[in-house]
Amino acid sequence: MQDASTILAFDTTGAYCGVALWVNGIVTAARHEEMAKGQAERLFPLLEDVLADGALGFGDLDALGVGVGPGNFTGIRISVSAARGLALSLGIPAIGVSLFDVLAEGAPDGPLLLSLRAARDRVYLQSREADRTGEIIVAKLDDLPATAPNTLVIGDYSAEIAASFGLTNAPAA
Repeated sequence: MQDASTILAFDTTGAYCGVALWVNGIVTAARHEEMAKGQAERLFPLLEDVLADGALGFGDLDALGVGVGPGNFTGIRISVSAARGLALSLGIPAIGVSLFDVLAEGAPDGPLLLSLRAARDRVYLQSREADRTGEIIVAKLDDLPATAPNTLVIGDYSAEIAASFGLTNAPAA
């Protein structure tokens, strides 16, 4: 949404709870807490803390951004249902954001392999090249699918993945 100037974004798709406040193109407040469980109980206090840090309230928001995965099903459900409830009650849009889109933001042109931590020593992977986006797959780190040469690996375990294929990497932002 291009005309929205104040966006509250949050994500609980992993073993964390993350919240950021975006005002006129700048992140003005943010919090990130690692947690194996308890995201549902912690999300709204974090939302309120971040809004207080930015000296704003829920009524000042133009839109919500919500992480939609990949990630664990319960975590996705927590974020999406919170965003849906807030959006309906505030009369503003909730915009789903893929974590792979976040990883790819600002990446140089060329083939990418995006990686995010998954449960049980596995990783979510998605390849991207020009206007082609590959399917999301889940693989063990010691059983990765073949990757095209000259691919930049971005995200969790990017150094390990890049090393196994002789590629370059960039860590998750």
